[in-house]
Amino acid sequence: MNPSRLPEHVEGYGPVRAFDGVRPPPDVVSRAAVRTTPCASGRDKLLPDIDAVFAACNIRDGATLSFHHHLRNGDQLLNQVLAVAARRGLRDLTIAASSIFPVHAPLVEHMRTGVVRRLTTAYMSGPVAEAVSRGVLATPAVMTTHGGRARAIEAGEVHIDAAFIAAPAADRHGNASGAEGRAACGPLGYAMVDARHAERVIVVTDELRVAPPTPLDIHQDDVDFVVRIDSIGDPAGILSGTTRPTTEPVGLRIAEAAADVISASGLLREGFSFQTGAGGVSIAAAMFVRERMLRDGVVGSFCAGGVTAAQVAMLDEGLFSNLYDVQCFDPKAVDSYRRDPRHLAMSASMYANPNSRGPLVERLDAMLLGAAEVDLDFNVNVTTGSDGLILGGSGGHADTAAGAKLAIVTTRLTAGGRPKIVERTRCLTTPGATIDAVVTEVGVAVHPSRQELRDRLLRAGMDVVTIEGLLARARALVPEGIEGPPEDSARVVAVVEYRDGRVTDVVRSTPSRRSMVRVGLSQ
Repeated sequence: MNPSRLPEHVEGYGPVRAFDGVRPPPDVVSRAAVRTTPCASGRDKLLPDIDAVFAACNIRDGATLSFHHHLRNGDQLLNQVLAVAARRGLRDLTIAASSIFPVHAPLVEHMRTGVVRRLTTAYMSGPVAEAVSRGVLATPAVMTTHGGRARAIEAGEVHIDAAFIAAPAADRHGNASGAEGRAACGPLGYAMVDARHAERVIVVTDELRVAPPTPLDIHQDDVDFVVRIDSIGDPAGILSGTTRPTTEPVGLRIAEAAADVISASGLLREGFSFQTGAGGVSIAAAMFVRERMLRDGVVGSFCAGGVTAAQVAMLDEGLFSNLYDVQCFDPKAVDSYRRDPRHLAMSASMYANPNSRGPLVERLDAMLLGAAEVDLDFNVNVTTGSDGLILGGSGGHADTAAGAKLAIVTTRLTAGGRPKIVERTRCLTTPGATIDAVVTEVGVAVHPSRQELRDRLLRAGMDVVTIEGLLARARALVPEGIEGPPEDSARVVAVVEYRDGRVTDVVRSTPSRRSMVRVGLSQ
């Protein structure tokens, strides 16, 4: 590999601890941080409005405010809170959001005016992502994984002054649930970590109950204040993104091949554990896995993730004993969480924190992943597009790839007139050492370290090809665009962190174009 080209120090971020392999150094592990301020007690927690929260919590310039994304593109709370912050004249805030969506477009103006100075998140799309890519934010955004975010909060690396938790139903003491209410969204898994470690925790709801809602996601012991507002958001926005199986022939071919890889791997047996993303190909692949489980009489131990109707159907059919859910992706998943005791909530820490006492991702047999780009070293980019603009982020991508016994990337050879198999990814999100196979419409490439998997696929009669062969086929369809050399002098607009906090990449921006700089890996 080429030597690292990461800067040693990034203005507004600090020293860069470069990623050099999937095994973290010993000094990465740290003890969990605890809040230093006791919860507000001995008083009525109910406040009249969000403005009163700022006074009660003494939120000042430079504070860190956190938010969760369980309502996804329907969330309204982040925008409402920042509107109050701007009216109060606050400056230099840090926003620690689990994810950012197009609905959060008002955040762009707050970045321009200096109300918001820093942003840390595991995923961003829409106007905020474009603005960050173009250098609107005063300091580089920090892009984590879902597990990395939980780890940083628990370790005290991200110190939250006030956590704002959008709760579809809550009582006046702060007991809150995502299963009930007009804006029901499912488990509040990302908010659970914030509630346990933030200095001040504010539950904001549009449905205030007399009795505690069930099942409880946030407990009153962790909550300082409660506010009732007219609306925390539109639950229809949860459906942002693809939540239905693809019906397109090429996509179905890839999905079926991915299920065949799982079958041939030998992992599809009693106690099988499984996770899939919310993309159309991944959901279709889950349906093919279902067919094979029914055919072979396999009953799995658990299905995990962000949960969709596809996983719920498999639970209802008795194909899995449990669902472990950090967030729901559609109404059927929300309804399942409400009615079925086998459908269990988990925090982001339980899900993917590499420093926790056994993250669930490390118990996965198979994981299906998507990709914007895959390169010759099996490195995956899900952070930027071909133009260098930020289009997403790791979320749980790097976490699950590291933990699963079999991490499968499903991707077409090309999309949008660009190859998706490239010589070198424009951004390194997930290291290739954690990817086992890449499934395309023309064959499956297996990582060189997984010779036994390659042999199994060949014995099963599958089309096994090299990653170099996939690159050649992709280039024959769409010649890869020629990128200019990275401009080391260009401003860093985002820092991409691996799940343990080491840096895999930085995103740079110039007035004329955006380019990517990445770090070499020790495979």
